Amino acid sequence: MRKQIIAGNWKMNNDLAQTMALITDLKKQKQTSNAEVMIAPAFTNLNNAFEALGNDNIEVVAQNMHFAQNGAYTGEISAQMLRSVGVQTVILGHSERRAYFGETDELLTQKTNAALENEMRVIFCFGEELGDRKSGDHFNIVESQIKNALFHLSESAWSKIVLAYEPVWAIGTGETASPNQAQEMHAFIRNAIQKKYNENVSQNVSILYGGSVKPSNAKEIFSNPDVDGGLIGGAALNADDFFAIVNAF
Repeated sequence: MRKQIIAGNWKMNNDLAQTMALITDLKKQKQTSNAEVMIAPAFTNLNNAFEALGNDNIEVVAQNMHFAQNGAYTGEISAQMLRSVGVQTVILGHSERRAYFGETDELLTQKTNAALENEMRVIFCFGEELGDRKSGDHFNIVESQIKNALFHLSESAWSKIVLAYEPVWAIGTGETASPNQAQEMHAFIRNAIQKKYNENVSQNVSILYGGSVKPSNAKEIFSNPDVDGGLIGGAALNADDFFAIVNAF
């Protein structure tokens, strides 16, 4: 049975005081769904967030990591470093990492391999831009991103993979893929995995939607059979909004 997951990607927001204040607000919220809940603060606040949440049901995850264990990579963070402060899950391949920092499928393969070698779970992001969708090439783009970075993995490795489909044209724009568009792509992704592996792998991988999910549209999006949750951006910075989404299942 695949998991329902709501992951809040805080991006480059919240200093230490703001992080602690938001965590305090999150801990006051009441969860009525069975969804797994995650937050991804900035690197500088991961340890404090982990300690502040303690045995709470909210997992602290990282927004990114480097593929090397150590070395001359100024400003980078390794899987081992993340594990040392309690982090066990990392977001890789976010559209902003691809667009602003030039992350390629080849690089993301290295990062994914490194995370799995360190027994971390990966939330792997992918998705098409507006031009790809307008040209009708969106299915090919999405399939190639998954295939190039993940289809070398063994069947057993997929137990550590969570997928996050991001229609890039719907991130931070206020635009949202319609529930039908979201379901269509999620079903396509699941079918592609089934063709490469088998039904067991495809039916057990959680596929999240990441494109301007809000309290007002979460329930409709999550009602689709192949949508297993959301990778939440802006709405994750408000405790009430975030938990309205968490409880939309």
